[in-house]
Amino acid sequence: MSEPVVSAIHVAKGRRLPTRPVDAVEIETGMGVVGDRYHGAKHRQVTVQSQEDLDAATEAYGAPIRAEMTRRNLTISQGRVPRNPGDRIRIGPVLLEVVRVAAPCKLLDDTIGPGGQEALRRRGGSCCRVLEGGSVRVGDPVRVEPRVE
Repeated sequence: MSEPVVSAIHVAKGRRLPTRPVDAVEIETGMGVVGDRYHGAKHRQVTVQSQEDLDAATEAYGAPIRAEMTRRNLTISQGRVPRNPGDRIRIGPVLLEVVRVAAPCKLLDDTIGPGGQEALRRRGGSCCRVLEGGSVRVGDPVRVEPRVE
């Protein structure tokens, strides 16, 4: 089995504006994704989801749920995204720390369709803060880092 990589990157300039795919983003320490609606937020600086969870949500929903529909910033190709506060994820040069689970919101019923929010329950990924910034590109490696107590 190969290692997980970044399979998609999405940003949205405003809260209710659609996300747009990009090949690369700059992620600033303590700030988040440059050009994204949550840049500068205290805790929700970067959101990360797994393609495996999207595949499971698609099966539960009965229709495709694509990465851009969920409004998350980074999609990893495989594996589970850590969910516990304090867990750490290295994505390319960037180090993220999980703050909380990214609970699916009611807006997903608008972007995906009725039942989209429920299909993503427990599959919504994680909200993270940025401990070490840098550039992230589609194809960058992803690995879970040891927890620091």
